[in-house]
Amino acid sequence: MGLTLNRPMAPSLVLKKEGLFQTKSQAYRIPALLYLAQHHIFLAFAEQRASKADKQAKRIVLRRGKYKASAHRVQWQEMKVVKTAQLPGHRSMNPCPVYDEVTGTLFLLFITIQGQVTEYHQIHTKTNVVRLCYVTSKDQGETWSRAKDLTNSTIGAVHKQWATFAIGPGHGVQLHNQSRSLVIPAYAYRILGPQKPTPYAFCFLSDDHGKTWQMGNFIAMGNTLESQVVEVDGHGQRVLYCNSRSTLGARVQAVSLDDGVHFTGAQWIKKLVEQPLGCHGSVVGFPNPTKNVSSPVDTWLLYSHPTDPLKRKDMGLYLNRDPLDPEGWTKPAILMKGSCAYSDLQYMGPGPNGSPQFGCLFEYGNYDQILFVMFTLEQAFPS
Repeated sequence: MGLTLNRPMAPSLVLKKEGLFQTKSQAYRIPALLYLAQHHIFLAFAEQRASKADKQAKRIVLRRGKYKASAHRVQWQEMKVVKTAQLPGHRSMNPCPVYDEVTGTLFLLFITIQGQVTEYHQIHTKTNVVRLCYVTSKDQGETWSRAKDLTNSTIGAVHKQWATFAIGPGHGVQLHNQSRSLVIPAYAYRILGPQKPTPYAFCFLSDDHGKTWQMGNFIAMGNTLESQVVEVDGHGQRVLYCNSRSTLGARVQAVSLDDGVHFTGAQWIKKLVEQPLGCHGSVVGFPNPTKNVSSPVDTWLLYSHPTDPLKRKDMGLYLNRDPLDPEGWTKPAILMKGSCAYSDLQYMGPGPNGSPQFGCLFEYGNYDQILFVMFTLEQAFPS
């Protein structure tokens, strides 16, 4: 039985048939959320689709929001289409933003797929038609560059060894290593023989502020799909933690000691149950708020995911005070009852009462709404 939040948490952002969403011929899925703390700006991305089906995805849309701390609310602008985030004859999917704090450059990575070619078709024909692309913004998402196709330079001939691949969805991260690396989680259906291709998670990496991108190595455990990564400090070391969707009945975690090049220690997280086909979930790190100098852990984790073991239902929040311990996750606090699916979390810093504050963007209902909500750690997990 999950914990219930202290009070009803009314969403600040509802992407439900308003403005360009009013037409019944449109659908919106696959939320991605980024918070630019230096500018107090939220960037909420989604896919605009002709229907709920993946093959009906069309383009990526964005709403920018200014967080007003004095009023404890987000003032959202009208939805805009990221018009340059496209390739001719392709549909754009899986928005995955990351912000380079050093250069002030906002990167929006995404994939494009020819026409209405489905993931199922690619897997069963072992024919990869996905492209890896990005656009950039120097003004916090007001304007965007032309799309750049990274497929040949970053993936190269390996592209033919995959039946298909994808990134994110949700946010990427910038590390605090010497090169301030940018990291985008990904997965690929590897063609390893005559059998059906199997998905393996990995990361795309940039050590030169997005000028070039490289591939890291695959997590050793198969059936690992949509992932998110977090930089974790604890027990005297800094590691990159990866949390992946799976079809194995539970989430899978792995860690990297070299900033996403290699991952080791892949294992199930039995306390984080997956539905039979799995579902995308989000994970973010934040500073240990207890200020206990004797604590060996500087980073705590928060995770969001539907809590029902059979259906995408009842969005939950889970807390881990010792991130590398798969048994360290709490029981869930229920963020929203009812049908819920993909989500994306962002840490905002201390809230009005000093408790860590977060934003969450998530799918709700019959994939006909994308909701936004803010909350503090104290609200979700009263001390």
